Amino acid sequence: MQRVSIDTAVRQRFAELKGLLNERERRVWAAVEAKALGYGGISAVARATGISRRAIHEGLRELSSQQSFYPSQRIRRPGGGRKPLVMIQPELPAALEALVEPTTRGDPESALRWTCKSVRRLAAELQEQGFHIERQKVADLLHELGYSLQANRKTREGRQHPDRNAQFEYIAATVAAFQARGLPAISVDTKKKELVGDFKNAGREWSRHGQPTRVRVHDFADKTLGKAIPYGIYDLTANLGWVSVGIDHDTAAFAAATIRRWWHRLGQLLYPQARELLITADGGGSNSCRSRLWKVSLQALANELGVTIHVCHFPPGTSKWNKIEHRLFSQLSLNWRGKPLMSHTVLIELITHTTTTSGLRVEAELDPGHYPTGVRISPEQFAAVNLVPADFHGVWNYTICPSATVK
Repeated sequence: MQRVSIDTAVRQRFAELKGLLNERERRVWAAVEAKALGYGGISAVARATGISRRAIHEGLRELSSQQSFYPSQRIRRPGGGRKPLVMIQPELPAALEALVEPTTRGDPESALRWTCKSVRRLAAELQEQGFHIERQKVADLLHELGYSLQANRKTREGRQHPDRNAQFEYIAATVAAFQARGLPAISVDTKKKELVGDFKNAGREWSRHGQPTRVRVHDFADKTLGKAIPYGIYDLTANLGWVSVGIDHDTAAFAAATIRRWWHRLGQLLYPQARELLITADGGGSNSCRSRLWKVSLQALANELGVTIHVCHFPPGTSKWNKIEHRLFSQLSLNWRGKPLMSHTVLIELITHTTTTSGLRVEAELDPGHYPTGVRISPEQFAAVNLVPADFHGVWNYTICPSATVK
């Protein structure tokens, strides 16, 4: 149960009972609630009811010692007891907010402007200013002021290319045109490299209580097993994926080799009459729109297959819109969450057993080839590429024709 729902439930119960309980009964009731909640229960009950942590601790001591309650015992008069800190120190909330948000509500030269604002640091800084407060009360006061612990959220994309939306529309129209003609349209990309071996993998899976899978403490690559480089192809029409698991380097030659494998194993079976192929890809990485090796490798592929290859790149900073990211790669990550990738065989088995209710099927194969980095393409090699830029953004959209078809 989330903290908000716990606080609400405790607050509702307390609202119904507090008029029927005296001070001692209230702290014993609060102690029972805190004990039932377990770890963090004291803070939760104190936050929800306003009963001090000190009073709840006293109630817990009374419960543990099984003290008897006698009606004759003195009950503190209404309004007695320690006053809330904000009544004794009315400047405290403003001082705390000045530390938490120094650029908007306080001094931009605050001592905590460039440090981690933990409750311990905040309490120490307030104590230096003359306030009497401990770290737990700082946390309670922050919640009362409407603050909570929050992580950064990715919402700002920075500068956008002026033709970004136009390129999205161009890609969508081109894909639709290929699909209408019964021609293959694929989305390609490299998934992040994975450590092979008994390493921790993010996520959880069902296991016997107290018997998690044991993995290494440190993520130092195994020199024998190395890393796996999954390069994926997603058929936009057939909802079918192909992944080549490389063991060397993520280069343009590796990307082209994966497309070749996909064509021989799946593509030509699904599209036996096709003489054109559309590839949608990111603008960077091994299939960068500015990579000469990528274009030279595609030229060799077009010559070998006798297929005209059309390429559309997504604008810079928009790789998340590439269909393969959320149609294929996200499903692979879900399928192997919490499972150590003990070997390349295990990785391939996990990939090929990835399915979805919408009918996704995936095939995979290990690519043991070597793809050296730093390969330079000479001007003569690049000039031999039969590259035809599109009228709209020829850097992002272009066609590579087989040499035999060029007059």
